[in-house]
Amino acid sequence: MLTDTSVELIILGGGGHARVLIESLQTSGRSDVMCALDQNPSLWGKDLMGVPVLGGDDLLPELVQQGATYFVVGLGGVGDNRPRRRLFELGLGSGLTPLTVLHKSAIVSPGAKIGLGSALFPGAIVNTESLLGDNVIVNTGAIVEHGCIIGDHVHVATGSRLCGVVNLANGVHIGAGATVREGVTVGAGSIIGAGALVLQDVEPGTVMVGVPARFLKPSGVDASHFTPTAFTPTSSGGIK
Repeated sequence: MLTDTSVELIILGGGGHARVLIESLQTSGRSDVMCALDQNPSLWGKDLMGVPVLGGDDLLPELVQQGATYFVVGLGGVGDNRPRRRLFELGLGSGLTPLTVLHKSAIVSPGAKIGLGSALFPGAIVNTESLLGDNVIVNTGAIVEHGCIIGDHVHVATGSRLCGVVNLANGVHIGAGATVREGVTVGAGSIIGAGALVLQDVEPGTVMVGVPARFLKPSGVDASHFTPTAFTPTSSGGIK
């Protein structure tokens, strides 16, 4: 028996991203009994802002059997979003429901839709008619303007800006402080470097850097790993 009290919410990953998630949950009034799992044994038995790290992913079946219901991905990632996708699929495959987390200072238009398991951090803005897929991060102070379409497992990093009607395919990483001009499409598995200014469409699986952004190298992320999906967010946006 792992715990004396049934866990309701499991955080998959125990790094800095998990700490912001925990704070977002706490400041938004969530009262779930939470725990974290991480593959790093040095974290086992420690607390993240009062949330215990019980062990590795192998504990998931027992926690589910004890009554765990929800999960969030506590791994942020820089560039390669495949580990985030793996954890998301692990949670789904374990029969858990992905929880969407909104910090109380995040601003989401009533005309926007947010997919399951996504996280909007302090000061993030998502404007009207934008559609966000599953397992998306809109990090601290990032702006998603009107009419953007963001696929699954995308990270829009701290202070970055999508300037309206931008299309980010699955698995894209937009670096801190980067700007993507109106109407631009960024292909699956691509990485936009920190501070870059993207003025034209980006091919899948590439790294773009600079002002204006230029091709640097292949991202090393096979774009086929993020195959396109017929993504239709629920009317409730998956928000819990």
